[in-house]
Amino acid sequence: MAAVSVFPTPGELGAALARMVAEAAAEAVASGGRFTLGLSGGSLVPLLARELPPALSATPGSDPSRWLVAFCDERLVPLEHPESTGGAYRAQLLSQFAPPGPQVLWVSPELGPAEAARDYEEQLRKAFPGEEPPRFDLLLLGVGPDGHTCSLFPGHALLQEQRSLVSFLEDSPKPPPRRVTMTLPLLNAARALLLVASGAAKAPVLKRLLEQQEQPPLPAARLRPRSGRLRWILDREAAAELRLPPEEPSGN
Repeated sequence: MAAVSVFPTPGELGAALARMVAEAAAEAVASGGRFTLGLSGGSLVPLLARELPPALSATPGSDPSRWLVAFCDERLVPLEHPESTGGAYRAQLLSQFAPPGPQVLWVSPELGPAEAARDYEEQLRKAFPGEEPPRFDLLLLGVGPDGHTCSLFPGHALLQEQRSLVSFLEDSPKPPPRRVTMTLPLLNAARALLLVASGAAKAPVLKRLLEQQEQPPLPAARLRPRSGRLRWILDREAAAELRLPPEEPSGN
């Protein structure tokens, strides 16, 4: 089983996740001068907006002005649209950072899906000169009840993509249908992946992902960093169906 940390409540999970991000930022800035972070949307947006700023204040050296932030997937809607991941982060989290704040790579929703994916991949390559593929210090990912992560859905052709770092879909089974997403080659190049799940609705799929080893594997089970670390961060309800050692749940 992958590394799993279980916290008693969603609040404790959120606080611990924010500390992990802040500590990873401080370590990356100290060692390389910047911290590269990929963000997913959904419930992670309000969680990070609430918990990350105080965690950064308590962590010397985690300076957000030295960050590069990208989005692991994006819905092709205007930033002002309630379904926009970038728009949600801009309004809820990024607005809390004092200028100049992080460098942010934005998906361009005014472009068509294929062009938006090409443009976003070009931005990523320019932001990681000399790295093939680019290696993020940390990617924060969620998982859906069907096992999808980012906009990589069960049975979708994008699961087989090996050449592009970013691709697009116009037939997402979860609306809105037009999206841009990081592909598995880029996700699995990261130095660290944190997968976050909270609530009883996620318990059945977590059992499938972490214990049953289905074939073909669900999208989130295809996250297998080539040389990085993979860790699941769960609350007690999400972990309810997992066979954990007696000493867990644990926040360590």
